[in-house]
Amino acid sequence: MKTVNELKMTVDSKSVNEGFSRVAIGAFIACLDPDIEELNDVKTAVSEAVTNAIVHGYREKAGKIYITVSISDNNIVRIRIRDKGVGIEDIPKAMEPLFTTAGSERAGLGFAVMESFMDSVRVTSQLGRGTTVTLKKRIWGKNS
Repeated sequence: MKTVNELKMTVDSKSVNEGFSRVAIGAFIACLDPDIEELNDVKTAVSEAVTNAIVHGYREKAGKIYITVSISDNNIVRIRIRDKGVGIEDIPKAMEPLFTTAGSERAGLGFAVMESFMDSVRVTSQLGRGTTVTLKKRIWGKNS
């Protein structure tokens, strides 16, 4: 599996950049000619991951979100979204549907949504050092 194209970007942990990230990544993977469902799946998963970094990773302070998107020669899209925030104490617990550390205003469905739309979701984290979410999806496109 050889990388044929890659995008790297860094955004501030501001809610306005959730929408920007989703649109930028959607535009970047457009070269694979995804169908509308594939495109929406990727954009939704990206929105959830970036929102998690903003809301949970940095909580009450600002920081940077580092995003890398690569496309391999077999149409696999790999998206890595990383923050240098507070980290996740218990990853399996955090990935349970309805679990949230942000109180009643959050649904706790971010990881469940990501897993439902992507082929794989991997989360690594260190307390006080941040979290990395890696999303992968094969794009079959309109011609499959």
